[in-house]
Order: sequence, then structure tokens, then C-alpha cells
Amino acid sequence: MAEGPDPVDSMLDLMRRLPPTNVEENVNALIQICPDYADDLLGSVDQPLKVMTDRETGKDYLACDYNRDGDSYRSPWSNEYDPPIEDGTAPTPKLRKLEIAANEAFDTYRELYYEGGVSSVYLWDLEDGGFAGVVLLKKAMTPTSPDEPSGSWDSIHVFETVERGRQAHYKLTSTVMLELVTKQNNKADETSVLGEPEKKASEQGWKSSGEITLSGNMTRQTEQDWPVHEPTSHITNTGKMIEEMEMKMRNLLQEVYFGKTRDIVYDLRSVDDLEKARRQRELQKELVGFIKR
Repeated sequence: MAEGPDPVDSMLDLMRRLPPTNVEENVNALIQICPDYADDLLGSVDQPLKVMTDRETGKDYLACDYNRDGDSYRSPWSNEYDPPIEDGTAPTPKLRKLEIAANEAFDTYRELYYEGGVSSVYLWDLEDGGFAGVVLLKKAMTPTSPDEPSGSWDSIHVFETVERGRQAHYKLTSTVMLELVTKQNNKADETSVLGEPEKKASEQGWKSSGEITLSGNMTRQTEQDWPVHEPTSHITNTGKMIEEMEMKMRNLLQEVYFGKTRDIVYDLRSVDDLEKARRQRELQKELVGFIKR
């Protein structure tokens, strides 16, 4: 008798067909249906990064499946779990020292490239030698008025490192999750009465005349070899690879995804005068005819 499809593969196939804006709700719903496969699903589906605050240092850090142990998350600043647990997974002292230096380096990277947001780096040892890590970056745009855009950028860079003498082989898997919501509102009534409590945007007469939600994720991989002179060389090497990868993925999003969306919207709705566009096409045909002669 033939075996049925793997439940994890079926859940992942379903996740690819569901709206990316509701990935957290969809994952939680699937976990409630199949709780035995919760760890497999959480380890296979990239979710928007959560921002938490270290109780000891007061610094923000990012929570994901890579710093999770049960229902607790480890802070890269204090190396403590929240909520506290006993015998939580933690890097070796040597790797912890490198993790601290990496968090300081990528905190500077985040400030230079993102001008805000939150970053976190987590490292762990591999069973067959070498080590692996993840660099997390998040920047959220919070609107201050009903007609301002909102959105978030989440970068997840997972890398594996294997040293080979004075060289190290790096395998980098980068995922970018982007969500952008733009709204165009018309204010129906600008009058207000003093002394009345502040009302919500919908109660003030704001009517949405257009809303566009653009969301999705992109994953790319690369492998490179770099020289290693000292332990901190790993930070420099992975930093170069992540910097290059993020630039490539940003350009792809801008040129391919946003460009394609713009072309589709312009084909569906003409902004310019149709008669003017028709005359331009006729003029182009005449010019092409003259050139061919």
C-alpha cells in the first residue's frame, strides 16, 4: 500500500499558497492542527522577526527559531533566556566571545545602512566541526497618520563555516521578507469641535480611496572561500558576503519586483491621455517606416 504524502511537505506546500501577510496566523493554525510537527514547521518557515527587550541591559533584540529553546528566547546581549529556563542551549565560551564581537560589528552595520531598526547575531557549534550562525536585521516603518505608508523589512542570513587550514569555506543562505502598505485617504470633513475626545480616523471622516499591499519573500544562496588570519576574520568575511548579498537582493526587489508591479498597474490603468498615446504610437510607426526605407 502506497504511503501518503509527508505532512510537513503538505503544510509547506499549503503555506506557499497562502497570503504572506498572514504567515504567523497560518503557522499557528497549522501547529494547532498538527502539533507533533510544530518544530519541523517552525524550522522550515521564515516568519517576521519579533522584537524583544533584554531585561538586564534594556537593549532590543530579535527573536526567531534560531535563538529559541522551547517557549523562551536567548538574548545576544546578556546570553540569558526570556522567560528564564534552566540548561538552555548556549554557545561555548570561545564562540560566545565571537558572538559578542559579531553583535557589535553588525550593530554598526545596521546603523549605517538602515539608520535605525534592530539587529542580532547568534552562533552555534556544528556536530561535524566548524560553526554556524544567523544575522538578523529588521526595520519597521510605523505610520503617524492614516495616510502614511507602513511596512517592514526583515533580513535573515544563515551561514555555515568550515575551516580548512588558513582558509574557511562559507555557505550563506539569505532571506528577505518585505511588507509595504500604502494608503490614499480623502478627508471628508476637516472641522472639529473643541472639548470632544479624539476620535479614530474612521470616525473623523477619513475614507480610504485606495490601498495597496505588497508583500513577499526572496531567498538566495552563495558559497565562497576566504582567508582566516584570526577568529575575528570570520566576522569580516561574513560581513562582506552579507553586504554584497543585501545589495543584490535590494536591486532585484527594486528592478524586478517593483518594476514588474509598476508595469502591470500601468497596463491595467492608463494615466496619460489615451488619444495622446495613440498619436505617439502612430508617430513611432511612421519613424520606423522611414528608417526601413
